[in-house]
Amino acid sequence: MSQRVKRVVFTKEMKEEYTILVPTMLPMHFEIISRVLNRYGYKTEILKNTGDHIKQLGLQYVHNDTCYPALIVIGQFLDALKSGKYDLHKVALMITQTGGGCRASNYLSLLRKALAKAGYDYIPVISLNFVGIEDCPGFKLTLPLIQKMLYAVIFGDLLMLLRNQCRSYEVNAGESQAKAEYWTERIADMLSAGWVSYSKVKRKYVEIIRDFESVERTDKPKIKVGIVGEIFVKFSPLGNNDLENFLVSENAEVVMPGLLDFLLYCVYNTIVDSRLYGIHKVKAWGAYIIDKYIVGKQKKLISIIRKSSSFRPMTPFDHTRTLTKGYIGLGAKMGEGWLLTAEMLELVEQGVNNIVCAQPFGCLPNHIMGKGMMKPIKERHEGVSIVAIDYDPGATRINQENRIKLMLANAKAASLDLANTL
Repeated sequence: MSQRVKRVVFTKEMKEEYTILVPTMLPMHFEIISRVLNRYGYKTEILKNTGDHIKQLGLQYVHNDTCYPALIVIGQFLDALKSGKYDLHKVALMITQTGGGCRASNYLSLLRKALAKAGYDYIPVISLNFVGIEDCPGFKLTLPLIQKMLYAVIFGDLLMLLRNQCRSYEVNAGESQAKAEYWTERIADMLSAGWVSYSKVKRKYVEIIRDFESVERTDKPKIKVGIVGEIFVKFSPLGNNDLENFLVSENAEVVMPGLLDFLLYCVYNTIVDSRLYGIHKVKAWGAYIIDKYIVGKQKKLISIIRKSSSFRPMTPFDHTRTLTKGYIGLGAKMGEGWLLTAEMLELVEQGVNNIVCAQPFGCLPNHIMGKGMMKPIKERHEGVSIVAIDYDPGATRINQENRIKLMLANAKAASLDLANTL
């Protein structure tokens, strides 16, 4: 019988001296969020260590039947701890949790077991969540901090959207990425400087959009490829073998729904629970207010993008969630749940007919809401191609990329046939 691992609490005293390590997922989003947290007295650092050795390290301390994202995240943490860069008695680890029914809710205990096995059981682990999974005296989410983190997500989504729409068409290689990095720094500075008015936020939206409009671009059409899937392997270059850069190298335009949609999905599920099962009615009322507030912020950004530029804006979430009608019920909410189906349909509605569904091998929610919904979506939408790519320690990068290349080759052939017909 395995011994219960004792929890080490991150205390108020630790906040003053400890460095909090955060795993990578969305580089721009997380960099801004990290700087915001630092403004509130924390010392956070986004991990940037990469390499195949990370998953091998994860395999040493996590059962290979565990979700691939857990294996990668824990491997990255352990690699950082073993690097010699940190005082191991002045370091803490932070991991995000939604509190849902997916195995991801067990990452916290898996990480602690791995730390104990590696001899680091004295290192505290902080759960970043909004559902009260654990009390943490040294880390508190206040309303001002939450609001700034929300702005960090919105700005991160904007930068990701603009960079992706410029990157494959830019005349001067690297210009779009350089602008994205420049604005990541500027926004991080702004949000970490103190109180920020909403009017200033909106002015920054316009400045950023106009700056990206200045990128010199060709008008040669590209194959648009959408990316959906489990949240970590969808977004993380470490988790998906640098999928975005690979697609750009193959002369495709990457289209990705943003992180804000996942946060809204988590909020909206509380409302769904109340409607379907009559539970959490007080929480549902609060979730309704939060949903309206955040969707309102998203719609304002969409309006600014439409008025200020030729860029395609993101789809408003209150429309995205209606797209599942006739496909899957909103009660299917394990993991990415119905949102995964909705995002595929959102991409199709935008004219993105080639989609990569990135999923950890053996992830049941993704097999149902991802793979399971591909056939009905393709049957109802002619010309749509969706390829499911499994990510796990045994999957080779070359096999993953060859499958995507085949999809791109078919898309180019279909485009040529259409051009010849016209």
